[in-house]
Amino acid sequence: MRSCDRVRWDFISKRSAIKFNSMPKNYQCCIYVTLRPSVLDPAGTAVESGLKQLGYDTVAGVRIGKYIELTVAAEDETSARAQLDQMCDQLLANPVIENYRFDLHCQEIGDKG
Repeated sequence: MRSCDRVRWDFISKRSAIKFNSMPKNYQCCIYVTLRPSVLDPAGTAVESGLKQLGYDTVAGVRIGKYIELTVAAEDETSARAQLDQMCDQLLANPVIENYRFDLHCQEIGDKG
C-alpha cells in the first residue's frame, strides 16, 4: 500500500467512525400533561361525582389530564429533552394552565418497544 493510499484510508475510516458515533438515537417518550393545581377541573369533578354515584365513596380529588407517547430522534438525551420541552411548550401543553413532565427511554436499534 502506498503512503498516499494509507493516508486516504485512515481519513475515510476516521470519518466513518465519527459519522457512526454521531448517528441519532431513538428515544421513546411518555408525556404527562395535567392541569395546574390552581385551575378548576370540571371534567375531574364530573368523573368524581360519577364514581361516587357508582358506590366508590372513598374517591376524592379526581383530576383529568393527557398522556402522550411519541418517539423522537436525537443525538443524545440532552438534545431529546430540549426538543420535548419545545414541543410541550409550543403545542402539547398550554403553559398558562397546564404542567407537564416526561420520561425518556433510549431505544436500541431493532427494539420495538
